Amino acid sequence: MKRVHIFFVVLQIVLDAMLAGLAFYLAFRLRLLTPHPGMAETFVPFAPMMVVYVAILLLTMAMNRMYRHKRVAQPLDELYVVLASVTLSLLLAVAIMSLIYKEQFNYQRKMLAYAWGLSVLMLTAGRVVVGSVQKATQARGIGADRVLIVGTGEVGRMILQKIIQQPELGYRVVGFIGTNGNPRTVMGMPVLGRPADIPRVVDEQKVDEVIIALPEASHQEIVNLVALCEREKVGIKVFPDVFQIMASEISIGDLGGLPLLTVRDVAMRGWRLAAKRLMDIVGATVGLILLSPLMILTAIAIKLESPGPVFYVQERMGLDARPFKMLKFRSMYVDAEKDGPGWTRPGDPRVTRVGRIIRKYSIDELPQLINVLMGDMSLVGPRPERPVYVEQFRQSIPRYMERHREKAGLTGWAQIHGLRGDTSIAERTKYDLWYIENWSLWLDIKIIIRTIFRIFRDRNAY
Repeated sequence: MKRVHIFFVVLQIVLDAMLAGLAFYLAFRLRLLTPHPGMAETFVPFAPMMVVYVAILLLTMAMNRMYRHKRVAQPLDELYVVLASVTLSLLLAVAIMSLIYKEQFNYQRKMLAYAWGLSVLMLTAGRVVVGSVQKATQARGIGADRVLIVGTGEVGRMILQKIIQQPELGYRVVGFIGTNGNPRTVMGMPVLGRPADIPRVVDEQKVDEVIIALPEASHQEIVNLVALCEREKVGIKVFPDVFQIMASEISIGDLGGLPLLTVRDVAMRGWRLAAKRLMDIVGATVGLILLSPLMILTAIAIKLESPGPVFYVQERMGLDARPFKMLKFRSMYVDAEKDGPGWTRPGDPRVTRVGRIIRKYSIDELPQLINVLMGDMSLVGPRPERPVYVEQFRQSIPRYMERHREKAGLTGWAQIHGLRGDTSIAERTKYDLWYIENWSLWLDIKIIIRTIFRIFRDRNAY
């Protein structure tokens, strides 16, 4: 691990310890504002418990892999672990102190409640600050890892583009290893050799990490490539194929003693399905109420700018590939598809001036809250496509129709990862399949929150 990476890990450990201790002390000071008979007026009796609490918290966070180098930490994931770690640490600290001091220990319930709330707030804020500093440092190339991409196809190009677009990831691509044909450069980056040249290239270019971008390669080919990389003791990442995406939560069962791998264990059924529907109804209702002023203003702006209806009703494919009428605010001129359907691209002349604004901030999608309320769609799920495109994709993309095992969504796992509009349908399908196989209410909540934040920083919206 590079010195810069070690610095940020150590900084995070020290900051967590300081903030947890400070939160505990501030909780004591807050408790003094409402004194009661028998309560200690100095912090000294609580100091041992603070030490035990901080020690357990750091150990718990370490066991939850919170002190490993992360290129870009997700605040929501951090918050989830912080909540669990603080809760467990406080409970264990109370238990340990009770065993040591027995009847003499007075742990003050209100003080512990304050300590819990302050710890969660301060630790999460501290991690956001450290994460922001780390991202800014990586964006400037400080401590960047030198990366070699194996594979010059679509996936390899997509990885390069992602690294270029997000310098805060802390990667610097040195070049490619070619596997098909003999291109000399790919998107301006040199092709440095063939798979057999990996040890030489890793040594010459001082490569820190190798990314194998060959999702369609056979298992034996992947094993051979990993073996070549392992000789040089570099980090290895492999872009998964469709099966690996689907089987990330694979389980082993048996059939009369014959071992079987369970690849498809439908996540949304029974009470889970009812819980998701309840969240859809509550979310859509609240959303329509809160956003109604914005929707009314949008409708007026559309009507004033160009003739035609306010809403654009389009047939899409939903659950079990059944068609439904999806609502959108009209963002194009009425005759936009007189020459047939087509993807919207940057600078598309069919889009109105109001349309560009509402598409940029996804305001045109808000009427779909009505679809969610009616049960045609869900707040989160695979984005629905038009029948004409579904017919095309089902012929060329393996397992494409598996997307329709669940309701279409207003937003989805693929969308928060930048796969929207005129982007790879094959890649979107992989993300959609992963979502279906790994669904949870917490995952839906994370997607909704990340969608809201992404709307305001999406530079590629049009």
